[in-house]
Amino acid sequence: MKHIFQNGSDPNAPVLLLLHGTGGNEHDLLSLAQLLSPSSSVLSVRGNVLENGMPRFFRRLAEGIFDEEDLTFRTKELYDFIAEASETYGFNRDNVVAAGYSNGANIAGSLLFHYADALRGAVLHHPMVPLRGLALPDLTNVPVFIAAGTNDPICSAAESEELTSLLQGAGASVTVHWENNGHRLSASEVYQAADWFRAAFPS
Repeated sequence: MKHIFQNGSDPNAPVLLLLHGTGGNEHDLLSLAQLLSPSSSVLSVRGNVLENGMPRFFRRLAEGIFDEEDLTFRTKELYDFIAEASETYGFNRDNVVAAGYSNGANIAGSLLFHYADALRGAVLHHPMVPLRGLALPDLTNVPVFIAAGTNDPICSAAESEELTSLLQGAGASVTVHWENNGHRLSASEVYQAADWFRAAFPS
């Protein structure tokens, strides 16, 4: 998978797995990483699927309707890639925290839904429920931050609440931050995520 790896100044800080939104690339969220955890190493990945020339992490059948078979395949592909990258770059596979926006947040959520050991935690900006009817793994004590929009036209408030409930039902510790900025990745929600990150992963 196309990606960027940047070594951080603190080898014990969580490695940030950055996952862009539709049409983005591996450069998009580097500034987000600096705000969340400036001492962390960064693994920023580009989605392997193209939709009308726009990179994504998995196919969809229509707006808000995921190709579930492709989602499951791409989730395993990303899961395996993180393991490969940890060997290539020498970071701790068990110390990876995802930070994703929109489509990237959805694939991060899918990692949590499929694998108990995929992520130490996650920052999800405007995520949807990746899959329904799936028995989630044990996510006890996995901290998750969700930035949601009360008026998000792509991801309804009810969708955010359902995702929160599913993650909490699997044992995750979920913090939800609500804004009224639609589907936009706003500066204020990023600063809230950074405050949450410092509390969840104290240095």
